[in-house]
Amino acid sequence: MSASAVSVASMPLSEATRARFAREVAKYPPERKQSAVMACLAIVQQEQGWVTPESEEAIADYLGMAPMAVQEVTTFYNMYNQKPVGRFKLNVCTNAPCMFAGGPQALEHLCGKLGVEPYGTTADGVFTVQPSECLGACGDAPVMLVNDRHMCSFMSNDKLDQLVEGLREAED
Repeated sequence: MSASAVSVASMPLSEATRARFAREVAKYPPERKQSAVMACLAIVQQEQGWVTPESEEAIADYLGMAPMAVQEVTTFYNMYNQKPVGRFKLNVCTNAPCMFAGGPQALEHLCGKLGVEPYGTTADGVFTVQPSECLGACGDAPVMLVNDRHMCSFMSNDKLDQLVEGLREAED
């Protein structure tokens, strides 16, 4: 078995990862350390780019929870990547207010421009496009989130095109 084929679960978490987990766990009473599960998932995703089943098991072991409980959190929130995604993950809100303000059309435009279906990743691995539930900025609809961190508001086709070009330039 090659080193890259060894599962993450068979390897201990790195000291740096454990230190980051410990900082998050310290924010809660000892009997509530499982409350740090979302932060631990975010740390793993930041380090790996996505949350593997093996990393879910490692988090469960670290926090003293059932692996299924960690997986339930991973699968409930669309901010956790359950498979590799592009360098730029573009979440387009398609929930009710954005739906009425053009969210589905923004998603369609973006997918057409990039040549992918929803949840697809471009062949060059730069962009992943996916619909999203409410992003909490209904007054700015349609909205989208880039890499789960940068909110973009009032996303017309022109603004979407400018965003894609700007991200492509940043990638180069």
